[in-house]
Amino acid sequence: MPITVGQDSAQTRRSLNVNGKSIAYYSIRAAQEAGLGDFSRLPAALKVVLENILRFEDDGFSVSVDDIKAFAEWGANGGKNPREIAYRPARVLMQDFTGVPAVVDLAAMRDGIKALGGDAQKINPLNPVDLVIDHSVMIDAFGNPRAFQMNVDREYERNMERYQFLKWGQSAFDNFRVVPPGTGICHQVNLEYLAQTVWSDKDQNGEEVAYPDTLVGTDSHTTMVNGMAVLGWGVGGIEAEAAMLGQPISMLIPEVIGFELTGAMVEGTTGTDLVLKVVEMLREKGVVGKFVEFYGSGLDRLPLADRATIANMAPEYGATCGFFPIDGETLRYMRNTGRDEDRLALVEAYAKENGLWRDESYAPIYTDTLSLDMGTIVPAVSGPKRPQDYVALTGAKAAFTKEMAETFKRPMDKEVTVKGEDYTMESGKVVIASITSCTNTSNPYVMIGAGLVAKKAHELGLNRQPWVKTSLAPGSQVVTEYLEAAGLQQHLDAIGFNLVGYGCTTCIGNSGPIQKEISEAIAEGDLVATSVLSGNRNFEGRISPDVRANYLASPPLVVVYALAGTMDIDLTSEPIGQDKDGNDVFMKDIWPDQKEIADIVQETVTREAFQSKYADVFKGDEKWQAVEVPQQETYDWPPTSTYIQNPPYFQGMSPEPGTISNIDGAKVLAILGDMVTTDHISPAGSFAATSPAGKYLTERQVQPREFNSYGSRRGNHEVMMRGTFANIRIKNEMLDGVEGGYTKGPDGQQTSIYDASMAYQEQGVPLVVFGGQQYGAGSSRDWAAKGTALLGIKAVIAESFERIHRSNLVGMGVIPFEFTGGDTRKSLGLKGDETVSIDGLDKVEPLQEVPCTITYGDGTTKTITLKCRIDTAPEIEYVENGGVLQYVLRNLAKAG
Repeated sequence: MPITVGQDSAQTRRSLNVNGKSIAYYSIRAAQEAGLGDFSRLPAALKVVLENILRFEDDGFSVSVDDIKAFAEWGANGGKNPREIAYRPARVLMQDFTGVPAVVDLAAMRDGIKALGGDAQKINPLNPVDLVIDHSVMIDAFGNPRAFQMNVDREYERNMERYQFLKWGQSAFDNFRVVPPGTGICHQVNLEYLAQTVWSDKDQNGEEVAYPDTLVGTDSHTTMVNGMAVLGWGVGGIEAEAAMLGQPISMLIPEVIGFELTGAMVEGTTGTDLVLKVVEMLREKGVVGKFVEFYGSGLDRLPLADRATIANMAPEYGATCGFFPIDGETLRYMRNTGRDEDRLALVEAYAKENGLWRDESYAPIYTDTLSLDMGTIVPAVSGPKRPQDYVALTGAKAAFTKEMAETFKRPMDKEVTVKGEDYTMESGKVVIASITSCTNTSNPYVMIGAGLVAKKAHELGLNRQPWVKTSLAPGSQVVTEYLEAAGLQQHLDAIGFNLVGYGCTTCIGNSGPIQKEISEAIAEGDLVATSVLSGNRNFEGRISPDVRANYLASPPLVVVYALAGTMDIDLTSEPIGQDKDGNDVFMKDIWPDQKEIADIVQETVTREAFQSKYADVFKGDEKWQAVEVPQQETYDWPPTSTYIQNPPYFQGMSPEPGTISNIDGAKVLAILGDMVTTDHISPAGSFAATSPAGKYLTERQVQPREFNSYGSRRGNHEVMMRGTFANIRIKNEMLDGVEGGYTKGPDGQQTSIYDASMAYQEQGVPLVVFGGQQYGAGSSRDWAAKGTALLGIKAVIAESFERIHRSNLVGMGVIPFEFTGGDTRKSLGLKGDETVSIDGLDKVEPLQEVPCTITYGDGTTKTITLKCRIDTAPEIEYVENGGVLQYVLRNLAKAG
């Protein structure tokens, strides 16, 4: 559909000639010539945002000349000018875990607008939306040639209700496409096929306009595409739904941290080793809420696959995005992945004309900078609990021993016999080794590297240790194409790294079960089992309930650790096994050199492979084509479905919004510590029959074998609200030494958080949650906010918030507050028996400070000052409406 541009933006509109064809664009140079300011040294990432403002000037959403001038002031102020702006991404990317609830909400909004007397057809995405089904494959079968097909079959068995619903959405909604299961991970599909770096489309007057490719996604690793100079980041499903429906994203002009890369990678290192170092450095720097842009001479020697790996892990280093400007490598990658030559010509011409091209003269102003010589990078891992916990491989064994003593407080030498096996289990043994996730599995350099390690190991007679669950889940079918073309997949198969699926697995808790006898031995000995993953996430309780220590590593290192079978080894000096003749084999004996890898990449990673695999990307296999759905504009909600239910957000909604009320007499539902992630808050992974969610399903005759995961049931609010704050590793400080989703109910007795919430809601008592630093870090999980709202929580009070979760809370009508004046939950001596009242909300302004009165259990009171983290004026309206979707729905209904 045509793009809509602003009415007063003609002064910056220019024409560009590309291959003899004239195309309009919005010129940053023209804005400068018009006297709006000096934009010449803005970082490329910020110029993309500026172009967005130029294109939509005076489009009815209060984009003004002053917004344009603010970017010049940003440069004049040394890279700082936190002015609120309205930003409109070109498109939206979703995966099925976060996409299903978004489509559920759209379907519910169609019901809601009809109830308000409006037209259901008003509820359609205005911006293009692509949903890639990639989060539903679970590693049940592994280590055999049929693992892929067995897992696909099981995936369809578990998820048919969800797939029918998504296929209905594809036919019912305009501007909405679905990439079927078994195709690849959404970020790889985006990088390799969907993204174009520079788009062109007709405007409302029928004229062709070129503009930067931008997007938001419902997965935090949407940032991966910044490696291809496409500005994108993860938002909550709530914010993405608003963007789909034409709402601008309200944001502050960000600070931009320049990260200079110099030198070149040395022999024996990988892009994964580089990104783990980058994560450590940027977490130490502190870049939450900021853009990071990479620059420097090192980019001339950094393949786009490695750039994408770095961009992918922006959520792990805390930035909104990690951006790489357009240069010759961008064009080389686009050509190699099958983009047409006209697109490449447009990208190059547009980037050079509009100041987005990086060459030797590129020298922008940054808010701050840091630098890294890539020649200093060494092989490394990160763990056992956070991506930023960087450990050089030479020190990994010692670091694990230290973690055992200090963090896990367990002995290293305790052995437990595994029933029916001829080996024992000890702490440190690797029980999961997985080449998985969006981060590395579309990077041919590390994937070919892993295949070569497997080849050399197999030829020497080495194999994975029998207690290691091995798996290979590439992000793209192209990976299988080039691994097979290089003759490497057979060697990966031989040591247990058989294909298990194309999708996100361990990073979201879809590791599947480990062998029952091994699980029992771990539990019997209270052992610290480990996993080694080529992914981006290793938070507590995320990978497997049997594993306490999780390490991130490059795909070749994952293979090596599977051969060694333990973290209690120095891979740089100790043998990892014996060959067929009984001779010791060391890692150096099977590690490939860079030229060997590069030669195979050059030979097998071809343009034709990408074009072939993406030729029918939306068609799907026979299973997908056989999914039948009714053709109707509203969804016929199956009353007995345990996967898809009509959510309560719009039911009984009045035509007019309310006002923000003060919080009076709220009780405390939980007191949580630092770095409580959205994985601690949001339901993720598997769950037990004894949990509130398990009981709900059991009462509906669903057997535990059919529970599937929380993620697969995100379309059912009844399951999800029961799993909110139910992570097995969460620690509520209201209770002593208790892990899991528990609290004290109104009677003061320990109970589940869900049951306590229901009891308080029956009494009409509002609830609050207290937290520490970086509350809500991690994935862009909308259910961390949705579940919070449905549990009756009116406010979350913490020392600081991660960007996406703060926005999601506001989008669900829950108000985030930050302590001021050095106050913390600890300094205030909170126990959980307090009553909390917050005033000043009836007249609140953005970022206003308000008084909060805490009444302690003994009757004493203390008044403190909180900063209300409703950051912008539109967010006030969202909260007044009960959430952003209610705000959109009321406006669409009024529009007739």
